[in-house]
Amino acid sequence: MSAPPTLPLDPVLLRADFPILHQRVYANPRRGNEGVRLAYLDNGATTQHPRQVVQSMVDCYERTYSNVHRGAHYLSAQSTDAVNAAREKVQRFLNAPRAEEVIFTRGTTESINLVARSWGDAFCQAGDEIVVTEIEHHANLVPWQQLAERKGVKLRHLRLGDDGQLDVPSLPSLLNERTRLVAFTAVSNVLGTITPVAEIVAQAKRVGALTLVDAAQSVPHMRTDVQSWGCDFVAFSGHKMIGPTGVGVLWGRYDLLDSMPPFLGGGGMIDRVWLDRFTPGELPHRFEAGTPAIAEIIGLGAAIDYLNHVGLDAIHAYEQILTAKAHEVLGALPGVTIWGPSLEHKAGIVSFSVADVHPSDVANVLDLAGIAVRAGHHCAMPLHDRLGIPASTRASFYFYNTTEEIERLGEAVVRAQEMFGRKS
Repeated sequence: MSAPPTLPLDPVLLRADFPILHQRVYANPRRGNEGVRLAYLDNGATTQHPRQVVQSMVDCYERTYSNVHRGAHYLSAQSTDAVNAAREKVQRFLNAPRAEEVIFTRGTTESINLVARSWGDAFCQAGDEIVVTEIEHHANLVPWQQLAERKGVKLRHLRLGDDGQLDVPSLPSLLNERTRLVAFTAVSNVLGTITPVAEIVAQAKRVGALTLVDAAQSVPHMRTDVQSWGCDFVAFSGHKMIGPTGVGVLWGRYDLLDSMPPFLGGGGMIDRVWLDRFTPGELPHRFEAGTPAIAEIIGLGAAIDYLNHVGLDAIHAYEQILTAKAHEVLGALPGVTIWGPSLEHKAGIVSFSVADVHPSDVANVLDLAGIAVRAGHHCAMPLHDRLGIPASTRASFYFYNTTEEIERLGEAVVRAQEMFGRKS
């Protein structure tokens, strides 16, 4: 009997840091129902938190919490140092040249809107063009649609190929001297498609266009190097990388950010204010008006520490194992269609359809079996239009998931088929 393959990480050991993963759901002791074990496969929507991240926020509130940057006392200095340290952790995590290029926001959506409102309103005009793709989350579509309405900008669309990958060879036909920006995702939140970021950036540069990368589904799962990518803006969220909600990051090239007007006005983002005018502060503060999410930023720093300890390369390699297992299990079921590219071009996201069973019904059956997934359009309606379906069921993985949970997923899908009329 051959030995089991060596895994790049130990999910059982890591799961010990996540108390929420060890519960049973739908328990009813009064009826003698002990419930079912939770299998959390909804990581594309949000991830769970290890004790280390939670404790970092508890420590902040119990020991050092105060407002930052402007305080003249010990607690303020402690909080300011912790926020500055978190910013430097993000800088190193992205291999960004300068910590001042790291702007804390509420998440990916706000980061993209910041660029659309600040850079877009200041530097785009009627007749300019922005290229987006057919696989984008609404957060990387709607802000550019709004900019088009405000400024008369034209949107052009890079299509999805039948192989589940972007039709990158056709990108040059969409680019010209009027192209100001190419905005695209690094990993599709529906298909798991890993896009060739550096290649797309290089093509955009040939016509002088800037690039914005929605990295919400890539930064938590694989190594990110903004200098290697060569892009101009990157946006991502803390809650998709075992960090808190309410905090995210916009990274941008220093010269670009320094040329952009403030997005919000108020305290903290100024240098000098008179009754009739103001001058904006230096980076990063000009884009961080008001009191920041202090404990959440500290929690994000703790999440980065944890991910660095596990190792992004190990996380990505292990998620490839989980994704291959999901393709094996679901692909063996008659009536199940897996959407997206082949495994070599795919991250840890598997969206699928079950013939004759609505995605919501599939998700409900899975939920009763303790398996948490997502059902719907996943904030990507145009992509589902392209696929010719109104919705899909999505299982999305992280380093604390197991192949046993994926086997349970397959068993529950069979149960849904049996309940709703499709026999295997």
